Amino acid sequence: MYGILFDANLCVGCGACMEACRAENGLPESDETEGLKLSATDYCVVEEVGDVYLRRMCMHCLEPSCASACPVGALHKTSLGPVEYDFEKCIGCRYCMVACPFSVPRYEWNSVTPRVRKCQLCPHRLSKGLPTACSEACPAEATVSGERSELLAEAWRRISEDPDSYAPRVYGTTEAGGTSVLVIGPPEVMAAFDPRIPNESLPHKTWVVLSQIPTAVGTAGGGLLAINWIIRRRMALTAERLRKNGDEHAQSFELKEEDALAGIDPSDPGKGGV
Repeated sequence: MYGILFDANLCVGCGACMEACRAENGLPESDETEGLKLSATDYCVVEEVGDVYLRRMCMHCLEPSCASACPVGALHKTSLGPVEYDFEKCIGCRYCMVACPFSVPRYEWNSVTPRVRKCQLCPHRLSKGLPTACSEACPAEATVSGERSELLAEAWRRISEDPDSYAPRVYGTTEAGGTSVLVIGPPEVMAAFDPRIPNESLPHKTWVVLSQIPTAVGTAGGGLLAINWIIRRRMALTAERLRKNGDEHAQSFELKEEDALAGIDPSDPGKGGV
C-alpha cells in the first residue's frame, strides 16, 4: 500500500507541491501560496505552524470514515492506498464532509453539476510505479511517496538521527485507525492536528453504535406490545366485571383488536371512541 511522508522540518514553504497538484488535476492556477485553505480548487495547501510549514491534504485513512458514511459507494479505499471518489455515483448528500475527522472534502457550491473535491493521491501515477505529482515536484524532499511500511521506517530513521528536532511521533501511524499520509516534525506540528481524533478506526466506532439499533428497536417494539397487551387485558377484565353486575356500559369496554392496533379506545371519545 502506497502513501506519502511529509517532513515539516524539510519543507521550505515554496508551494511547488500545490502547483504540481493543480497542474496534475487540471485545477485553475493561482499566484497565491500562503494563507490558502483547502477548497474545491486547492487539494493541498501549505500553512505556517510556528517556524515550520505543514501540508494539509486528504490523509487517505486506512479505514476512511467518508467511505463508510457514503450511502452509494462514491468513495472507496483502494488496495494501492488512495481513497478515490467516483463522481458518477455521487448523489451530493455530503455525508462524507460531515464524517471526515480531518475536515478535508470540499464541495463545488457554485457549480451546476457540483462534485466533492479532494486529493486523490494520484492513483493513475501510483499504478504505473510513479511518485505522486507533489512528491516529484518537492525540491527539498519534504514530501516523498512510496510503500507505507517503508515510509514509516524512513520516518523513524529521521527521528532517531535528530531527536532534538522531531517530536517522538509519526502522525498517521494510528490516528483515526491509521492513514496513508504520514507526518513528522517538531512538537508544534503535532499540536496543530485536532487532539480529539482517536487512535481507533472511526467506521468501527460508528458500527458499534449502529449495530445496537436492531436490539434497541426490538426492545422498544417488545415494550409496546407488552403495553398493548396490558391495556387490552385491563379493558377485558373491566368489561367482564361490568357484565357480571348487569351494567349496560360493559360493551363500551370491549376493546376490539383492530381498535387496539389503531389506538382507538371505544370508552374514550378523545381517542376515537363514542
